[in-house]
Amino acid sequence: MEFRVPELGEGIYDAELVSWQVAPGQGVKHGQTLFTVMTDKATMEVPSPFAGTVLAVEAEPGQKIKVGQVILKYESGAAATPERKQETARVAAGNGASTQVSSPTLELARPARVSAQPTPSSVRAAPSVRLMARKLGVNLAQVQGTGPGGRVLIEDLASRIRTDQNPARSREAESHPEYGKPGTRMKLVGLRRIIAQRMVQSKHAIPHYTYVDELDVTELVRLRDSVRAAYERIGVKLTYLAFFVKAVAEALKQIPIVNATLDEQAEEIVLHDRYHIGVAVATPSGLMVPVVRDADRKDIGEVAREIERLGTEARNGNARREDLRGGTFTVTSIGSIGGLFSTPIINPPEVGILGLGKVVKRPVYDQAGNVRPADMIYLSLAFDHRVVDGAVGAAFGNAIMRQLQDPAVFLVPQRVG
Repeated sequence: MEFRVPELGEGIYDAELVSWQVAPGQGVKHGQTLFTVMTDKATMEVPSPFAGTVLAVEAEPGQKIKVGQVILKYESGAAATPERKQETARVAAGNGASTQVSSPTLELARPARVSAQPTPSSVRAAPSVRLMARKLGVNLAQVQGTGPGGRVLIEDLASRIRTDQNPARSREAESHPEYGKPGTRMKLVGLRRIIAQRMVQSKHAIPHYTYVDELDVTELVRLRDSVRAAYERIGVKLTYLAFFVKAVAEALKQIPIVNATLDEQAEEIVLHDRYHIGVAVATPSGLMVPVVRDADRKDIGEVAREIERLGTEARNGNARREDLRGGTFTVTSIGSIGGLFSTPIINPPEVGILGLGKVVKRPVYDQAGNVRPADMIYLSLAFDHRVVDGAVGAAFGNAIMRQLQDPAVFLVPQRVG
């Protein structure tokens, strides 16, 4: 029998095969992960809708695969339980079909039925997703859809199965950076290949210029230290990054040209009226940039909570496709690792990015000429010179710093209107 690549999401027609979780000769259970794919830096696990034995795999890691393509051949029934066989027989009898199905994708044209509990007609899902849910024994009514309008995607089924089989997996896993092994060769595949393509695109198409300034964050350090425990009690990890995301969102309102993208075909600069701030996250596989949407409309606690959620999902390999798209400006920080400042590369199609260095304590002169200790940080801003001139970039940097001169304003509940 043949297993074909199922529908992976709205508007997704191909993906990159990242890794196989099964091998020829291996027995497979219902719901077991067959393979992992990547689209737009988001990875998803594809669960098995059958029980049986893998006979052959038809693609290699790093290869592009298309929806509907035969990717695996298997023999049905070897790993099936008696209960599952009886359930399959009941479903087949109810559909007026034979118990033998040559390929899961051949049934896509028929409406799928869930044998245990009927799926409400209000649940939005593609026929292939309904078919797989039926074969996995998953009630679509109990699945939270992450697609447009709450549409249930194939990755939502995989996430549901992972949670059911191993609830502890939802907690953040420890990440151990892998820096390579001397004397070996590594294939440029998966996230690393996408990063390489994006960076070449950015440097090839965008004339970068970098603006660096320093900021006294003594008051910010004092404020954050004084309220951190209170936020922890309500489950929020309050970081400096959350304050900078808020400051950037407000500064973008003052300098709208920086919250823009360049439409080269139309020869137009598109100024956005939403403030979706990307936050660079270092993961074991490489850099990812999930997006805090409408950062200007969230209070500091909501921003901090969202940063933590997005970072955890990215590091665990569970980043959702919709969380990696639509950013209008990006913030990246090397401060937790080290380094005073960097020269960040713009995340296309945006026109600007902010890099944060580490906070260091050093002596500075106050307005009266007296030396005092201060917590200082370098801000590194890179801009697309086709859109943002040097003076505009400096004005934007100044706008960020003004927002952080009195960081306590970010603790005031956000009013939307």
